[in-house]
Amino acid sequence: MNDRPVHLIVGDDLERSRLTVFLRALLVIPHLIWLGLWGILASLAVVVNWFATLVAGRSPDALHGFLAAYIRYAVHVGAYVLLAAEPFPDFLGKPGYPVDVTIAPSQPQNRLKVGFRIVLALPALIVAGALVSGFARGFNYSYGLASVAAFLGWFAALAQARLPRGLRDLIAYALSYSAQVDAYLFVLTDRYPDSNPLTALAGLPSDRQDPIELELAGGLERSRLTVLFRLLLAIPHLIWLTLWGLLAYLAAIANWFATLVNGTSPSGLHRFLAAYVRYQNHVYAYLFLIADPFPGFTGAAGSYPIDVRIEEPRPQNRWKVLFRLFLALPAFLLNSAYGSLLWAVAFLGWFACLARGRMPLGLRNAGALALRYAAQANGYILLLCDAYPYSGPRASAPEMSAPAATAQPLPEPSL
Repeated sequence: MNDRPVHLIVGDDLERSRLTVFLRALLVIPHLIWLGLWGILASLAVVVNWFATLVAGRSPDALHGFLAAYIRYAVHVGAYVLLAAEPFPDFLGKPGYPVDVTIAPSQPQNRLKVGFRIVLALPALIVAGALVSGFARGFNYSYGLASVAAFLGWFAALAQARLPRGLRDLIAYALSYSAQVDAYLFVLTDRYPDSNPLTALAGLPSDRQDPIELELAGGLERSRLTVLFRLLLAIPHLIWLTLWGLLAYLAAIANWFATLVNGTSPSGLHRFLAAYVRYQNHVYAYLFLIADPFPGFTGAAGSYPIDVRIEEPRPQNRWKVLFRLFLALPAFLLNSAYGSLLWAVAFLGWFACLARGRMPLGLRNAGALALRYAAQANGYILLLCDAYPYSGPRASAPEMSAPAATAQPLPEPSL
């Protein structure tokens, strides 16, 4: 049994009504108004709860229940507006919504952690800003990763009457973390939010056969000296990556024409571009502290702890090849949002590594998720495969912990 105090429960079946999806921004307005009004009372309750917990060492049951109901309702509204769930939510935050959250009853808390809660929560708020900003706290919207996933999901749901599972799971991951941050910030628990996407929800796909996959190995220990000078140490690689990128651009054009004619990427061009994608992954893994060893300059397969496995050339659909730039636009939009998460991971990981000589597991796995999507997106645009990048987390890392939520196993669309 998992002992995490905040659990996300996902029972959504991915089916969507095109009409409610099309009108979702209008339908959610009453909930946004009510969430804002409830948020005013919740803000006052948080202040009272902070003082009460600081004195008594635990959150009073009445305040705990009120704030837990607010967080639950905020998750319902966030899931509805972000298309992670289909039914129209009730206005009381009752349990049982397809994307729901459970919060453990009030428990004793460390008064010192309570006293400095706002300061301690700042790193978690930075990660939450990259994942989803504002939906759990009222009207403060920004373009977090979940917002971009919902934007793309809106078009997909209108076309298919179904939300791709990768996008749904990505949004659920963001909502799970947001709920943990709110519970921590509201002094409902002193368990720090866990940014690990592999523990955000259960039932993650483990049997996918993607032609481009991230292979995750290596420990979490980091050299404080190399972490301190990481940006300077990475400069030679960044220069070489830029130069290699110029050649890769020309090779990609040649590969596009050749694949359009032959239906398969020529083996020589495929090997050259695959090495470029691997090397890019090695450099970014080093720069953003996802891995520690100084990488080589050749992008050789199996030469780095965070590596990319790329299958040999396979026949591709010529229509997909012809319109590859257009088809890749959603992937690049989502990849840009993943980049914000990667920067947040590196920024916080830099301080954590200097303090402890170790990269936090949650941050490492969140960064690895971003790197995996980047590798798949780059491989797709470079015609190394015609399989669309999978946008959600996968149960593939060896360090995966026990799940913190329940999700139904579902068929996996391509996105």
